[in-house]
Amino acid sequence: MPTVAITDYTFKDLEVERNILEPLGFEVKHGQCKTKDALIEIVRDVDAVITQFAPVNAEVIDAMNRAKVIVRYGIGVDNVDLQAAAKRGIPVCNVPDYCIDEVADHTLAFILATTRQVVPNSLHIQSGKWGLATDLTQMRKLRDQVVGVVGFGRIGREVVGRLKAFHADVQVFDPVVDASVIKAAGGRAVSLNELLSTSDIVTLHCPSTAETKKLLRAETIAKMKPGVIVINLARGDLIDTASMIDALQSGKWGGAALDVFDPEPLPADSPLRNMPNVIVASHIASASVPAVRKLRETVARHAVAALTGQPLTSVVNGVKVS
Repeated sequence: MPTVAITDYTFKDLEVERNILEPLGFEVKHGQCKTKDALIEIVRDVDAVITQFAPVNAEVIDAMNRAKVIVRYGIGVDNVDLQAAAKRGIPVCNVPDYCIDEVADHTLAFILATTRQVVPNSLHIQSGKWGLATDLTQMRKLRDQVVGVVGFGRIGREVVGRLKAFHADVQVFDPVVDASVIKAAGGRAVSLNELLSTSDIVTLHCPSTAETKKLLRAETIAKMKPGVIVINLARGDLIDTASMIDALQSGKWGGAALDVFDPEPLPADSPLRNMPNVIVASHIASASVPAVRKLRETVARHAVAALTGQPLTSVVNGVKVS
C-alpha cells in the first residue's frame, strides 16, 4: 500500500487530505515533526511527503528511500532543500495560486491601518480618552504616498492593482520582470536602491532566497527615507530583526506592520510585541476558509498525481517527471 507522510500541519485534523488519499488506497502517516530525527523516521519509507513548516533539509531528504514527491503546503518552499531533492531526482511541488487575494487584501489592511493610525486611535478611545491619539503628521493619505513594492509575482501584482484604486504612486522592484509588464499593470519599474531611497511605504512580496534573505538590514535600511513604513507578509528572514528594531526605536522607520518574523513564533520578550508604531499578527494573512480548503486539496492531489503516474504541476526544483 503506497504511503503518504504528512510531517506537520496546523489544521484541526487531516480529514480533507484523508478523504482524497484513503479512498484511492493510500495510507496516511502524520506527525508534528520538529526535529531531524523525527522527520527522518517519518519520511524514511514513504512514497510521498507533504510538509508545512518542518525543516526538510538535505539530511532528511537523503533518508528518503522511495519518495516520489515532496509537496509543500503553501507558496514558499524555503523550508525544503530544493537542491538536495533535485540531486535525488525528487520533484518538489508547491501551491502557487494559494491565498493570493487574502494576502493582497491583508497587505492593504496593514497599509491603511498604519497610514490612518487605526490601531493607536482605537486603543486611545478604548482607554477612555478622546481625540487624536498620534501626532497629526502621522495621519497620511495614500494618494500622497510613494509605495514601493518588492516582488512582482502573483501577490505583488494584486497589491499593485489595489493600490492604484487608492491613487498611490506605485513603484516596483523585480529583477526578473520586464519593465513594460510592470508599467502595463500600473506601476513603475525601478532599481532596489531607488525604491528604498524614495518610497514612503515599502511592502515586501518576494520569496526567501539566498539573494533576498536580510534584504532589509542595517546597510539597506540606512538608504531608506526617514519615517518610512514597512510592511512584511512574505517571510520573516527578509528583514534583519535587530536592525529593524533599531530602526523603529530610533524613528528611522515611522512604523511597521508584520505578519511574519525571524524567528517565528515571535519570542515573548521581543520588543516588537509592545511598540506603539508596530502592528503584529501571527502569520495569518493567508487565512480564509476557501483558501485553506484549496491548499489542502491541492497538496493531496499533487501526491496522488506523483503516485499514479499523472503529470505533476508546480514543480519548483527543476526535476523532470516522465
